[in-house]
Amino acid sequence: MIVGGRLFGAGAIFYSLIAVIYWFMTGEVIGTTAIALTAGLAFLIAFYSLFTGRRVGVLPEDVPTANIEDADTNYGFFSPHSWWPFVIGLSTFIFVLGFVFAQWLMVLGVATILFGVFGLVFEYYRGNFAD
Repeated sequence: MIVGGRLFGAGAIFYSLIAVIYWFMTGEVIGTTAIALTAGLAFLIAFYSLFTGRRVGVLPEDVPTANIEDADTNYGFFSPHSWWPFVIGLSTFIFVLGFVFAQWLMVLGVATILFGVFGLVFEYYRGNFAD
């Protein structure tokens, strides 16, 4: 966590400098605000990572001489062949298009998002994978 916190801290400093340079070169308010907010978000993540890293202690990811097997190997189970994330992403795209074109697309998007989420959750409880 310490390495990630330092990386985000460097990003916060970088974006702050870029925001100042952008302000002096263009004088534009909107772009400067967007870059400054990016710096603020990077600072928030850096602060959280460094603060939590002090409380947790040194992780294997923070030690340059650590081996790969020193890290926790249980990250969870992720399906290697699932199409449901694609369905959820396409449904989200349809939902967002509903804001622009028609409200019925939003309804269709929500229905297909729910269909995709239920399909993803219950993927291993039906079909060839059912016990």
